Amino acid sequence: MTGVKKRICLVVASEMTVTAFLKEQIIALSKHYNVSLVVNTRQADFAEANGLPVTLIPLAIQRAINPIADFLALFSLLRVFRQNHFDLVHSVTPKAGLLAMLAGKLAGVPLRMHTFTGQVWATRTGFLRLLLKSMDRLLAASATHLLADSTSQRKFLIDQNVTRTDKLKVLAEGSISGVNAARFKPESVARKEIRAQLGIDEHHILLLFLGRLNRDKGVLDLATAFAHIANENRQVHLLFVGPDEGSLHGEIESICAAYKARIHFIHYTRKPESFFAASDVFCLPSYREGFGSVVIEAAACGIPAIGSRIYGVSDAIEEGKSGFLFEAGNVDELSTCLLQLLTDESLRRRMGEDALLRARRDFSSERVTQAWLEYYDALL
Repeated sequence: MTGVKKRICLVVASEMTVTAFLKEQIIALSKHYNVSLVVNTRQADFAEANGLPVTLIPLAIQRAINPIADFLALFSLLRVFRQNHFDLVHSVTPKAGLLAMLAGKLAGVPLRMHTFTGQVWATRTGFLRLLLKSMDRLLAASATHLLADSTSQRKFLIDQNVTRTDKLKVLAEGSISGVNAARFKPESVARKEIRAQLGIDEHHILLLFLGRLNRDKGVLDLATAFAHIANENRQVHLLFVGPDEGSLHGEIESICAAYKARIHFIHYTRKPESFFAASDVFCLPSYREGFGSVVIEAAACGIPAIGSRIYGVSDAIEEGKSGFLFEAGNVDELSTCLLQLLTDESLRRRMGEDALLRARRDFSSERVTQAWLEYYDALL
């Protein structure tokens, strides 16, 4: 690319979205474009601390609906866009997307792109579903280009009349960021260290959930299924890693009261790869999901997965090869899937090997980042 670099702006609502999903793409884009990053942060050196060669623009964007705060954020984004004359604005996450696409259209930004990573309204009913869905439709109408991070999510959005077929694309095989195979890989040392930390024998079976603990993630279903099978399988443990957003810790312990010694909680980690490496089966019983990146991260560590048969997760798990799918909310079917993998070590090993090969072949971070660059280049 020659001449003056095109000016692009990425807009997200939280620091975690950047650090967990977008670092590699931002670094790669900065080699070709003049990149600014709008993010809700109070950390003045957030960009430098995370090795991001961008112009940082801190801006308060709240995840929850707050009319006054949202209007102020919209006005601030409009001012930022008018002052900087960006060639392209790209948003990720619902609230950041709605505000950025509206502000971008009002400011006359020529290219306005949003990536859908899951729909909150998919599990809602009544007026709240209508309101949230209408917000996504407004977002889509305000954008010039749209991406979904899975093929099944794209189909869902089109079937729900959120946007047109020709406007919504999926890059590569899906996933917003892919998986870094140098970081997520089978690791015997980490396996031993984590198990020693938790007091779990090397030969016992460890089920893992990693993510936010809330009802939409199906963690209560997982706890109930574990309670069903734990009496028959005295060497199985269940580990939850992630913040307890739904205040469900106590309820999970109540459900599994008879097996409390085999339930473990880690509320925060900077090294999710260590917990994947320590586990034997990954579980994602979610009711909604954009893609299920954690499934691919587990797969890259050689771990098979059991997930709900919903859009997003069904792209991440190749049923019968890299894991099993069950109907969301069906605890009996989840229990059956768990028993199949718990009682058949050769099946776990074979599915883990298939998962590892698929993660490296179809969902490497290098492949996804290259797809980003090619898409940007085609637009700009």
